[in-house]
Amino acid sequence: MLQKLNTANQVGHLLLASRKAQSITQAQAASRLGISQARLSELEQNPGRLTLERLLVLVNAYGLELVLRSPAEKTEAQSSEW
Repeated sequence: MLQKLNTANQVGHLLLASRKAQSITQAQAASRLGISQARLSELEQNPGRLTLERLLVLVNAYGLELVLRSPAEKTEAQSSEW
């Protein structure tokens, strides 16, 4: 599933939903990441405070993939699907 993100809050919601979909508790995820459960909760609720490095760690830990693409690539991909 592709998810277009325009705000930091959307990142937090996506991370939270991904963790819950895998039935991983905050405590379990925090332990895997080497941070406290309180810190993970803070990052999920206030993702604007995520560093790029921490975001990438979370994305990988939750089995997600971070993809950046230009609008031109999007247009080309859409036109080639038809």
